[in-house]
Amino acid sequence: MRPQFHFTATTGWINDPHSIGYRDGAYDAFYQYVPGGTEWRLDCHWGHARGPDLLSLTELPIALAPGEGDDGIWTGALVRDERGADRIFYTAVSAPGLGAGRVRVATRGGGEAAWVKGAIVATAPPELEVLAFRDPFVLEEPDGSWRMFVGAALADGSAAALSYRSRDLDEWVYEGIALQRPGHERDPVWTGDLWECPQIVAVGDRHLMILSVWSADTLHYAAYAIGRYADGRFDADDWGRLSFGSSYYAPSVFMDADGHPCVVFWMRGVQDEADGWAGAHSVPYRLGVERGRPLLSPHPDLEIYRRDPAATGLIDAPAADAIWTPGRSLVVQSGTVEAAVLTVGDAILTLQVGPESWRMPYVGGPIRLVVDGPTIEVASRCGLIGGPLPAAAAPLRLVSDSPVTVWPLVRENSGPVVSRRP
Repeated sequence: MRPQFHFTATTGWINDPHSIGYRDGAYDAFYQYVPGGTEWRLDCHWGHARGPDLLSLTELPIALAPGEGDDGIWTGALVRDERGADRIFYTAVSAPGLGAGRVRVATRGGGEAAWVKGAIVATAPPELEVLAFRDPFVLEEPDGSWRMFVGAALADGSAAALSYRSRDLDEWVYEGIALQRPGHERDPVWTGDLWECPQIVAVGDRHLMILSVWSADTLHYAAYAIGRYADGRFDADDWGRLSFGSSYYAPSVFMDADGHPCVVFWMRGVQDEADGWAGAHSVPYRLGVERGRPLLSPHPDLEIYRRDPAATGLIDAPAADAIWTPGRSLVVQSGTVEAAVLTVGDAILTLQVGPESWRMPYVGGPIRLVVDGPTIEVASRCGLIGGPLPAAAAPLRLVSDSPVTVWPLVRENSGPVVSRRP
């Protein structure tokens, strides 16, 4: 069963979302894509999708593919310069030595070539002993210059975001370490020995560096530093986890059509190998800051698909959006099957799905749930917890010992937005 409100590829494997943005009257989203299989391989492509809102993305032809010196086209960023020209900065990898990525640029092509690969514009600085180097993120500085951050693992065991600067997006100069943290530090949170996909975003009068925690060839979770950013350096006041459980990874930050900072995650484990696809992207979240920590709220685009709330919590649809004022527990029933159970106690929120359970701190307030076929997402003031579900089918029912409001989520065509590539 395929989710209806979580982006998936028609066929093949997807992982990291990146370069999401509202451009020319619609949303573009790019992502890591492996055609023709349901497992990750090093020969990732850049997939591309576009749609009128963040929950209605339709696949387009592949943007970038391996070749011309690249064994894999890994995560990166798209920027639009002052002339309105788009450029992609991506991680170019070659085997062997996959850890030592290089940042390469691609520009808009003509005719059948949507994008044309260009030069390598940034590599690991020789003055540092860098063990891994990947995932560029680019932002424009107030003075009109450009800043690039690249995730790195250093030989001393630290994870870092390296800082590069350019006046014209052509020539890039290494300017030092934007932020680093030893891999052994665990108070208040462990952040590993490599940061994948480090990104900086302003939220109100604070800045967040959002990063993905990697160590010993293992993907862990999304974390953050909160503090102040200026001139290529990030001063962290505090650290924390953004996601819990084993599904969320590689968040991608972007601005929506109204200029609000947002984020989308890759959700691991959501797949249907028999149908030939693997991997999904989360619903989009708007970012805020509350009580010194990030606050994630499902994007208002989700409400486009709400129908009237169900008085009894029973809906004739496989997808639902819900707000729960926690008591002791909430049960998600799919048909006659107990698909998931949420419990709250001792300042801990627990999500139980079959034999697996995941825990997240709980500091009070309402809890938002999105159930969508084979996925469940739960948002509270402490972050996100979620993952794959045994495929939820209609009727869907949410039962609790405390108030819960449930809205069915329905597309007019009752099917997911996917399309076969040309």
